[in-house]
Amino acid sequence: MTVKREKDRLIVDIHGMRVSDAQFRLETLIASCSTDVRAICVIHGCNNGCALRDMVRALKAPRLLKVRPDYFNDGQTILELSR
Repeated sequence: MTVKREKDRLIVDIHGMRVSDAQFRLETLIASCSTDVRAICVIHGCNNGCALRDMVRALKAPRLLKVRPDYFNDGQTILELSR
């Protein structure tokens, strides 16, 4: 999993990960990221199945306000966070 920061959002690439590993790492990241992070863009891909996409879009965490697909790229999902 790679993580990059752009202003008030993180870009996370989970290509090639197992669903259980990716879920654990994303939940840990959401719980531990600072309050100035407003969104996480998760790159999960869309050509090799939909297990990662479905897991990301079903995530539950206390800081998650909204989970939505990236309307311009089906291989990404945007996680909007509360402060």
